[in-house]
Amino acid sequence: MEELKQIAKGIAATFGSNCEVVIHDLTARNPEHSIVAIENGHVTGRRVGDGASHVVLERLRCADAQPSDHLSYLTKTPEGKILKSSTIYIRGKNKKVTAVLGINYDISALLMVENAVRELTDTADKEQSEPEKIINVSALLDELIEQSVALVGKPVALMNKEDKIRAIGFLNQNGAFLVTKSGDKVAKYFGISKYTLYSYIDRQEDRSNG
Repeated sequence: MEELKQIAKGIAATFGSNCEVVIHDLTARNPEHSIVAIENGHVTGRRVGDGASHVVLERLRCADAQPSDHLSYLTKTPEGKILKSSTIYIRGKNKKVTAVLGINYDISALLMVENAVRELTDTADKEQSEPEKIINVSALLDELIEQSVALVGKPVALMNKEDKIRAIGFLNQNGAFLVTKSGDKVAKYFGISKYTLYSYIDRQEDRSNG
């Protein structure tokens, strides 16, 4: 981890104040406090001790997967900054991902003169139509709940039991319950007890496995 922090400082110093470099420690399994080092955190407004982005949350959800590095793609902050980003997965001796090194370069100003600096602003992912969002884990839970309601296609007040099972199944599949105390928030939102919530999760997983 100390070597990663040294690398982060070097990258940030090389590319200047518009380049944020962030390190997520996945060994603690705490997505709400995964950031252990960050340089130029003003780019996204994050700091040490803040929560994980959607990328890291997915990495925790798929703990046994072997993801490839995601290089030179676009992200967007809540304030509208356009960033050129790379996500690099750091593996330990057993090849298990233990950390994530993220690089986020603010190219908002450069985009205004893209013809002059096209080589810097060009991205490798040619099929991407919209920048991916960098969202802290607390905001991510709210967004996943909204997506689950949109999936069902009706407000919670009109949902029957099967609708709620479908919505909660979507949340479970997308890692919502990795967030601390998410069960309380989801149960309250759908107007059910936590016991009912977990029974719905079990039922959805049984259907998936069946």
